[in-house]
Amino acid sequence: MVAYKTPRELAIMREAGRVVALTLERVAKAAVPGVRPVELDAIAARTIKEHEAWPSFLHYHPRWAPSPYPATLCLSVNDVVVHGIPDTRPLRAGDILSIDCGAVLGGYHGDAAITIPIGSVDAGAARLLEVTERALRHGIEAAVAGGRLGDIGHAVQSVARAAGYGILEGCTGHGIGTAMHEEPAAVPNTGPPGRGMRLREGLTIAIEPMFIEGGHDAGRMLPDGWAIATADRSRGAHFEHTIAITADGPVVLTAP
Repeated sequence: MVAYKTPRELAIMREAGRVVALTLERVAKAAVPGVRPVELDAIAARTIKEHEAWPSFLHYHPRWAPSPYPATLCLSVNDVVVHGIPDTRPLRAGDILSIDCGAVLGGYHGDAAITIPIGSVDAGAARLLEVTERALRHGIEAAVAGGRLGDIGHAVQSVARAAGYGILEGCTGHGIGTAMHEEPAAVPNTGPPGRGMRLREGLTIAIEPMFIEGGHDAGRMLPDGWAIATADRSRGAHFEHTIAITADGPVVLTAP
């Protein structure tokens, strides 16, 4: 069942979203060549604790995963698109890094992601990041009361296909609130406009384009059972915001 949020609930979600935004900002600032992802994860853990929140991802154990998630952040490098577990391999200049963060505060979750360059990157990487972030903006703009879920997917898909990028199959956005993943279970990155669930005021969802540079849609699960990389081993990018549908248009709850 879809849970439509009251103004009071949206205000709490906004506070959780601010913790997520601040965490992403601090981690992105620290993400330089030579730093290890586990060090970035420690920064996130301290930031979330400092604001009396709890990391949404830590110990999360969906049915498909072999074990609970062991970290605060998902940190995904280059061809790993989502769910990368922080490790000790130093980041290198020219890498791209997806930073995915969730936090729960007052019983409500916020969830957002950015993909950033590590040092100087090539023109292809810069374009991939710019286009994926632009697709997120278009998806948010399509999330209006009275519209349909398919309008969001169509907006994201249109940007990807025009740029020649693939869209990671099997991975979507989701409803969010008192649970990190709630109904609607999927907020697709593809789809025909005018189809799917009607968007109503009080709906809170995470929209998250995940694009593949090589143009194919297929991913591959890595041996840890969490990280999903591109099947063609080209680079991937991931951007995400938690938003609320309101009478005045979509409101980003995970903005700074």
